[in-house]
Amino acid sequence: MSSPWGIVEGVVTMSSRVPVIETQDLTRYYGAVRGIEALALQVFPGEIFGFLGPNGAGKTTTIRLFLDLLRPTRGWARIFGLEVRRHSREVRHRVGNLPGEVALYDPLKGRELLELLGSFRGPGGTRRMRELAVRLEMDLSRPVRAYSRGMKQKLAVIQALMHDPELLVLDEPTLGLDPLMQRELHALLQEEQARGKTVFLSSHSLPEVEQLCDRVGIVREGNLVAVEEVAALRARRVRKMELTLRSPVRDEELHIPGVELLRRNGNSLEFAVWGDLQAVLKGVAALPVEDIVFPPAALEDIFLDFYRQGKVETKG
Repeated sequence: MSSPWGIVEGVVTMSSRVPVIETQDLTRYYGAVRGIEALALQVFPGEIFGFLGPNGAGKTTTIRLFLDLLRPTRGWARIFGLEVRRHSREVRHRVGNLPGEVALYDPLKGRELLELLGSFRGPGGTRRMRELAVRLEMDLSRPVRAYSRGMKQKLAVIQALMHDPELLVLDEPTLGLDPLMQRELHALLQEEQARGKTVFLSSHSLPEVEQLCDRVGIVREGNLVAVEEVAALRARRVRKMELTLRSPVRDEELHIPGVELLRRNGNSLEFAVWGDLQAVLKGVAALPVEDIVFPPAALEDIFLDFYRQGKVETKG
C-alpha cells in the first residue's frame, strides 16, 4: 500500500503538501436535527482515508457537503484548495463519487447508461469504461433492470472511476458485492492509490478499513470523535474469545490471566482478551473446553471505547 507518510530523520510525518480535502467548522443541521457539527478535517494527497461511524453519525451528510449536494449551516469545505460552494462544477469534474444509495436508469443498458453519464463530463468521460468492466466482470450489454444488486453496485463503481478522477469519494463501496468482488475492488483501490489518487472511504467494515486505509476519522452523533492512524486503531481493538464448555465449572476456575469475563450463559462464556495469547491458551487448556472461537473484532467495540472516553480526540 502506497502511503502519503514520509520519513524525516527517522520520524514518520505527514507530507506538508496541500490537503486534497480540508474542512473548518463544517456544520449541517436539518431543522433542529444535527447532521454534522464543527467538522475540522484534512485528507492528504495519495491517502486512503476511512470515515467510520454508525448509521446516522453524519457520514453521508459530510459527503454530500463535499460535493455541494447540501449547503452547510456554517463552516466550509475545500477540495483541491477550492471552496466547494464557489467552485462546485470544477470540483465535481475532478471527483469520482459512489453514493451510498445508488439510483440508476433501469430502461437503459449498462453501456448506454455509462455513456450517458460519461457524456456529462465531456471528452474522456468514459476512457476507462471497458477496462473496468472487464476487471469487474460486468456484461454491459444487459438492461440495468436485469442486473442483480451486486451488479448494480459494480456499475456504480465503474461510473465513479471511469473518467480517471483525482479524488474518489466512496460511500460503502463494497455494499452488495460478493467476497471475491470485494477483494477485487480493494485491489483496484490500492492500485489507484499507487497511481497517486486520493480516496475518501465511508465504511462500516473494520477489516476493509484495516486493509485499505492509512488513517481513519471516527464520527459519533455528528461529532468527530477521533482521527487515528490505522496502527493506533488496531491497538484499541478488543479481542474476544468465546468458549463452550462440556461441563459446568466454578467461577473461581475462570480466573485466567490476561482475560476478563464479559458474559456467562450456562456453559457458554465470552471473554475480552488483553494479555499474551500463549498464557491465555494455557489457562484455557485447564478447562473442559468443547469449542473455542475468536470472532473478528467488531467495529462497535472500538466505537464504544471512544464513546466511553466522552471527549473528542484528534491525532494527525
